[in-house]
Amino acid sequence: MPSHRAAPQHRHPAEVPVQDVFAALADPVRLELVRQLAASEDWSRACGSFDVPVGKAGLSHHFAVLRESGLIEQRDEGPRRVNRLRRSEVEEAFPGLWTLVLRETPPT
Repeated sequence: MPSHRAAPQHRHPAEVPVQDVFAALADPVRLELVRQLAASEDWSRACGSFDVPVGKAGLSHHFAVLRESGLIEQRDEGPRRVNRLRRSEVEEAFPGLWTLVLRETPPT
């Protein structure tokens, strides 16, 4: 009998307190996930395709935090869970956030 996982639940960025968004992005692994997603086309990256130094359980946790903070959206495509950065929704809720987050080097 095949096992079925629950579909991911999402929060709209406008429903998320800004401190939750900042807390999600404060972790270096989550920041790297966001940056790798930003460099990819929507829905082109499965969860296991990211180059980060954590195991499968840790990766699932980091994706859940990003999803609950409204920064990413996920959907299942067969056995794969694929991701997209919620660019326009986050920009509308938090103008300028992506510019700051995706900047290559911090300002001096």
